[in-house]
Amino acid sequence: MRAYLLEGATAAEVAGRFGYTAASVASMARDFRAGRRDFFTDTKPGPKSAPAKEAARGRIIELRRAGRSAYEIAEVLAAEGLPLNRTGVAEVLAEEGFPRLWPRPHAERGLPRRDIQPRSGVLDFTQWPQRLDTKLAGLLLTIPDLVALDLPGLVTAAGYPGTTVIPAVSSMLALLALKLTGTRRVSHVEELATDPGAALFAGLTSLPKATALTTYSYRLDHAKQAAFLTALDKATLTAGLATGETINLDFHAVMHWGGDPALEKHYVPRRSQRTRSVLTFFAEDADSHTLLYANADLAKATQNNEVLAFADHWHTVTGRDPRLLIFDSKVTTQHHLGELTDRGIGFITLRARTPRLTAALHALPTSAWTAMSIARAGGKTRRVQVIDDPAATLSSYPGTLRQIAVTGLGHDEPTLLITNDLTSPAKKIIESYARRMNIEQRLAEAIRSFGLDALAGAVALNVDLDVVLSVLAHTVCAALRRRLPGYHTATPDTLQRRFLSTGGEILNHQDETVVRLDRRAYSPILRQADLPTTEVPWWGGRRLRYEYR
Repeated sequence: MRAYLLEGATAAEVAGRFGYTAASVASMARDFRAGRRDFFTDTKPGPKSAPAKEAARGRIIELRRAGRSAYEIAEVLAAEGLPLNRTGVAEVLAEEGFPRLWPRPHAERGLPRRDIQPRSGVLDFTQWPQRLDTKLAGLLLTIPDLVALDLPGLVTAAGYPGTTVIPAVSSMLALLALKLTGTRRVSHVEELATDPGAALFAGLTSLPKATALTTYSYRLDHAKQAAFLTALDKATLTAGLATGETINLDFHAVMHWGGDPALEKHYVPRRSQRTRSVLTFFAEDADSHTLLYANADLAKATQNNEVLAFADHWHTVTGRDPRLLIFDSKVTTQHHLGELTDRGIGFITLRARTPRLTAALHALPTSAWTAMSIARAGGKTRRVQVIDDPAATLSSYPGTLRQIAVTGLGHDEPTLLITNDLTSPAKKIIESYARRMNIEQRLAEAIRSFGLDALAGAVALNVDLDVVLSVLAHTVCAALRRRLPGYHTATPDTLQRRFLSTGGEILNHQDETVVRLDRRAYSPILRQADLPTTEVPWWGGRRLRYEYR
């Protein structure tokens, strides 16, 4: 600032000398003139001293040498009238060169012993009380749709294994309970493991421990996940939860929060940077927005093949290739676009804007652009300008493609769509791609609701199974919302908050289980919902019925 304001150097000279951009120099000068920033001060920010830390330093060192942790030291200091929180204690210990202590058993730390989670086993209804309170009565609202989708048949088709104690379908239901209740990490299973509602949902005396669930997830290879998704998609189409006419595709990088993972770096939008992450691939039905496919068994070297892998999956499900796929330009390569065309698969995707293409479009006269209105969400319309070129070429694509340049979509430069659909009106193609533009938001909703971005440490849950469970949970929520009047477009987190987290009581009759849900603001919706009495296969054919307080 002195060089720029006092010495008279130009913004470009100052930027080059001090490592800034000219725009940053101009911005700092503008803030200084407006009084929003003051660069010419003699004082340094932050406190010059920390009396509480200094007063306690000697005692902290003494307690650490006695084997006390930062938590324990903070408690002793509070009792001795030297209050200093755990963070302050940890800072002193770090300054003095003490390493962090490994966690020790509660008894050694002077803490009460944690309750031991009971062993899990198949539920025997004759041993259950006649009445039990539960915080998760709402979780049992999903059982009619799980039965309608034939979850036991899906598990059998996938070849998922059971154990001598826990059947395969119960293991899957235990993991699914974590998804539907929004439990962020599998290690948090103890928070709901002993709840009667969660146990009843899985047909167990209690949910398995976190270690058991983690171990089970790593017993399942990718072939089993693919077989499960094939069976699930068939059931989804049969139930009318998806049409499969148009399918949106996208990647999602699941960020890793631990240290030193053996993972490749991928671009993570939420961080706007490339970082260690697990690359996943999703497909959703464009009409219903129901997730149809997911794969976490990906690497950079093979990620471009995932479009064709999904086409093969869809052919296995339906006996034919998909009719229309919509994705952005980063999903695959021009060579693979040619393979899609050879197989008769329609696609709509973006073309990267280059300075040469942009300059050519700007050089065209106004009369070359055609005005039209396209539909937007909520029944609104948007006026756009379009140039439809039926014979565009790409460097590595065999033949020509249709290119549609569109202005008025909110970008400074025209959006370039390319497609092998040569007959549909331009308006239909633009609207089809516009509906896909919110896929990142919808994936974010599902990922937030089902805890897919909650990887920690050494990735405790097999991510390939995790994404499959997310697809299953999303499908179940899509089925449930059809039963709830006025909630046909509700997001999963809304269903979790308003319905699946409802408490209540479980009444254990001779051949029937009654779930009596607590009265809440949304109880009138449940009273009008289509929730039939259902025979539950993993309860030995026992009936489930709902009541409301």
